Amino acid sequence: MIASIAVILGCQLLGEVIARGLSLPVPGPVVGMAAMVGVLWLRDRYRPAPLMAVEPAGRFLLANLSLLFVPAGVGLVGNLEVLAGNWLALAVALVVSTLLTLVVSVVTFRLVARAMGQG
Repeated sequence: MIASIAVILGCQLLGEVIARGLSLPVPGPVVGMAAMVGVLWLRDRYRPAPLMAVEPAGRFLLANLSLLFVPAGVGLVGNLEVLAGNWLALAVALVVSTLLTLVVSVVTFRLVARAMGQG
């Protein structure tokens, strides 16, 4: 489990170092997630022993994912005055981003299905 968490945190650290070192407009955790995709690709392709240990911590984190939302909920309650002052802009952003996500998901699904000969 410790090796598994070390690989996950190492990818996040690598992402932070790359994002800050190159002054990228992308957050470090996003770059770290791309690094994790690379680690998982290497794991599935070459099966190196250190990378095989990613699964236990991943399963544990997914099983307890709801606990990671508690700090966000506390942050919302702690900033209710900000939410009250900007509720319309937040509501519009929420609706537009949800619709945009749905449209992009459908278009991507259709393109992949067509590319695979199923559309």
